[in-house]
Amino acid sequence: MFSFLGVPVDAAYHLVSGLTGILTPVLGGLAAVAAIVAFTMAVRVLLLPLSLRALRGQAVQARLAPQLQALRRRFARQPERLQREMAALYRREGTSLFAGFTPLLLQWPFLSVMYLLFRSPQVGGRANTLLSRDLFGVPLGSHWLSGAGPLAPASLASVHGAVFLGLFALLAVLCWATARLGRQLAAHAASPVQVTTGAGVAQAAPAGGGGLLLKALPYLTVVVAAFAPLAAGIYLVTSLAWSLAERKLFWRSAVAATVSDSPKAPPGQEAHHSQKGRQDQRGARNGRRVQKA
Repeated sequence: MFSFLGVPVDAAYHLVSGLTGILTPVLGGLAAVAAIVAFTMAVRVLLLPLSLRALRGQAVQARLAPQLQALRRRFARQPERLQREMAALYRREGTSLFAGFTPLLLQWPFLSVMYLLFRSPQVGGRANTLLSRDLFGVPLGSHWLSGAGPLAPASLASVHGAVFLGLFALLAVLCWATARLGRQLAAHAASPVQVTTGAGVAQAAPAGGGGLLLKALPYLTVVVAAFAPLAAGIYLVTSLAWSLAERKLFWRSAVAATVSDSPKAPPGQEAHHSQKGRQDQRGARNGRRVQKA
């Protein structure tokens, strides 16, 4: 464990242990799992301002991406001019190159404390009793790679295997949904024209591609969970689900803001055009009558 994180990890351990003791009379064996989920959500609530700031910064970066790419092509042979033009663009937009990265970096110590708490067998020189609790009979300190072998038929049919496979499936679904939502956010931010449909706002398809590595990168959390204790996996599921909910709410607010900011006809203009159209129709009918007469 990193020495400078020892004190906060010890403090977090006492908080989660105390919460587990409070929940035990109500939830029994699930008290520790509920305490992990509740503590993770509480910390994410405290980090919410940083998370939203990071999402806004990422949305701005995605919106500016076409302009930045055009500048790179235009001034490819003039690196100093390119830096000045990019800096000027960021100033006009009231943002910076690190707008989406700095808030995430500030969250790292808090998220690291939680991850270390749920994977460390010892905290403050004492055994981490949270890992001795269980979920459906599977100790929170157990690993998927432990036992007779993760892919052995006996392991797959056991409660141990079923719990971990369920955890991995849930993580994979969350990773897929997060990656899909990220593509939608990028397309929304980069596209200045939105088409409103009966189901909401139709998005242009994002630019295709990327290699196999880029497509597999969002599922790195599943790989991390395969080598972590069950308690850390529960933390990863909770944290990833919270992040997905944050991004989803941000996505809806961004779409709503785009629709509300779209150009609208001035009050009364629509009625004026309608009335003018009826007058033109009556004039045309009267003209045909005169011709017949």
